[in-house]
Amino acid sequence: MRNAVYDKTSSLEEKLEYFCAHNPGKEAAVRRILEFIRSTPDCFERTHAAGHITGSAWLLNPAGNKVLMTLHRKLKRWLQPGGHADGQSETLAVALREAEEESGIRGILPVSEDIFDVDIHLIPARPGEPEHFHYDIRYLLRAPHEQFVISEESDALAWWSAADFANRRRETDEAVLRMAAIVPGIKK
Repeated sequence: MRNAVYDKTSSLEEKLEYFCAHNPGKEAAVRRILEFIRSTPDCFERTHAAGHITGSAWLLNPAGNKVLMTLHRKLKRWLQPGGHADGQSETLAVALREAEEESGIRGILPVSEDIFDVDIHLIPARPGEPEHFHYDIRYLLRAPHEQFVISEESDALAWWSAADFANRRRETDEAVLRMAAIVPGIKK
């Protein structure tokens, strides 16, 4: 993956347009996210009840042959680290923050500043929180080591290899499996 022609001052909209132009098959999701951003002034706030922008980390180990997965405490599924933007429009910074908070790993760096993947998924209603959408912007990151600390947001953390993704398909979702198929060394 190479760095895009945009710079750090480029807007999320520009980064999404670049991602769309270079990732056939993702056009519908990107267009939906762009429409959401353009029509929703508070799209980066979790208080927007219908949905909000989130940032996620596809976090590789130093060798690049494993991905850190979290058994999400609320959703009870193995997912990549990630979370709410909480007003932050720089989604790479959100992904880095969430990866660090959920893993306890310091010194995580982007493999690329390009968007790695996007996904729109429905979050089920819970007490005090209605059903809503997460418009998730995902980045490929690398950890400097494999020692993690489980946060209160997770029931467990684990480094998954390609074999783990193949053997544990029922424990995660299709978007996670799609990302696993993209990364060299993680391919099934």
